[in-house]
Amino acid sequence: MKPDLDPLILGRREWVALPDLGLFAIKAKVDTGARTSALHAEQVEIIGPASAPRARFLVRPLLEAPEIAIWCEAELLGERDVTSTSGERECRCIISTTLRAGGQSWPIELGLTNREGLANRMLLGRQAIRPGMLVDPARSFLLPKLSTRRYRVTA
Repeated sequence: MKPDLDPLILGRREWVALPDLGLFAIKAKVDTGARTSALHAEQVEIIGPASAPRARFLVRPLLEAPEIAIWCEAELLGERDVTSTSGERECRCIISTTLRAGGQSWPIELGLTNREGLANRMLLGRQAIRPGMLVDPARSFLLPKLSTRRYRVTA
C-alpha cells in the first residue's frame, strides 16, 4: 500500500463480498486471533478430475434469511486440519477465491466449515488481512453496507 493513501480500517465485523462465488454481501467477523478464514458451507463435495479438483458447496449467506441458499464452486487448494476456537480439530476443504471490501479486492484462502449457531457466516482471519490494513476491534461496520437485494432476485 502506498504511504500517501489512507489505510483500509476494518471493524470487528464487516460486510464483505466474495464475487467469484456469487456472494454479493455477507457479514464477516474480523478475527486477528484466527490464522485461517472460514465460510459457513453445507453439502461440501469435491468434484472434477484429481489433477484440477474443485469444491462444490451450498452457502446460506444471510443468517436472518436462511431460505436464501447459493450453490458455489471454487478451486480446491487442498484439505487442512484446523483447530477451531473451541479447541476442536477439524479437516476442512480449503478454497481460493477473491474477497472484496471497502472498494478493494484481493485473493484469499477460505476453509469450508459448519458455522451453524455462530453469529456470522464468515470469519476473516489474519492471513486475509493485507499489509497496511488496520483493525479497530472496538467498532463494527466501518465499511459501507453491501446490498442483499441481489439474493432475493436470484434465489
